Amino acid sequence: MGIAIRTGSPLSLSLAEGVWRQLAGQPLRPQDLAEVDKDFLPALLCIRDMTPHNKELQNLELPFSIPSAAGHEVPLSTRHKRVTPDNKDEYVQLALHYRLHEFDEQVRAVRDGMSRVIPAPLLALFNAAELEALVCGSPDIPVHTLRASATYKGIEPNAPLVQWFWEVMEELSGSERALFLRFVWGRTRLPRAPQDPRQRDFVLQVLDKYQPPDHFLPESYTCFFLLKMPRYSCKTVLREKLRYAIHFCKSIDTDEYARVALSAAERVSSEESDSDGDAAPAPPAHAHPPPLYSLTRAPTWL
Repeated sequence: MGIAIRTGSPLSLSLAEGVWRQLAGQPLRPQDLAEVDKDFLPALLCIRDMTPHNKELQNLELPFSIPSAAGHEVPLSTRHKRVTPDNKDEYVQLALHYRLHEFDEQVRAVRDGMSRVIPAPLLALFNAAELEALVCGSPDIPVHTLRASATYKGIEPNAPLVQWFWEVMEELSGSERALFLRFVWGRTRLPRAPQDPRQRDFVLQVLDKYQPPDHFLPESYTCFFLLKMPRYSCKTVLREKLRYAIHFCKSIDTDEYARVALSAAERVSSEESDSDGDAAPAPPAHAHPPPLYSLTRAPTWL
């Protein structure tokens, strides 16, 4: 995580907001627990608001303990065995305190590791959202940001094919844009500052070697943030080929490093495509013969 901040290379991490707050040196709030355990706070509030004459609390015979994240029962006091109307307020306070500080040791270890790469006091300069953006990049993928860092080979920036490409990118959903980044870069997020000189420009290269062009899929070279594209005849063909490529070519992501949350239908289709056993996706039934298709990638060690 420290190296990600230093180099500007985003990591694919999905951590709860509370973890980022702790890493930034901010105390956890009770509402932060709702993201990892939505029933915990309502249950505590229910116990707190029970009246002394409420028989339900006594009938529950609730132990004076709390389950840990690992599923083990953790005693909260040596003086009490059961939650009663007399000690329920103490139970609520102890249970909340335990859950808020359950992972202090682990978070401290992560901060210590980060401090070996960057000065730890600097983390306090950022809030949770800013620190997450520093480590993981921006979850949003604005097309204008990607377009601003684009360079072109074999075609002019104002050519119709280029305009079609960016129009198709605007039409893609947020999850599809993440799939596009995975296809061309092996990541699902843009860096926090795409204009950073340490970052590669997105390169769109159009080649005439694909003949006929409408029979070929685009190629990507993730090491170079490069997309090679045939000179498609129309926007409709470009959209079809690009969406097919980003959804069905997963050879760069066999370890699921850049996993993207897909809808159920997309996931089923994606899993069915894996049964082919190679990087080149099988063409649709109405498409031209397989030899005309090209969906190769440069080796990831380049």
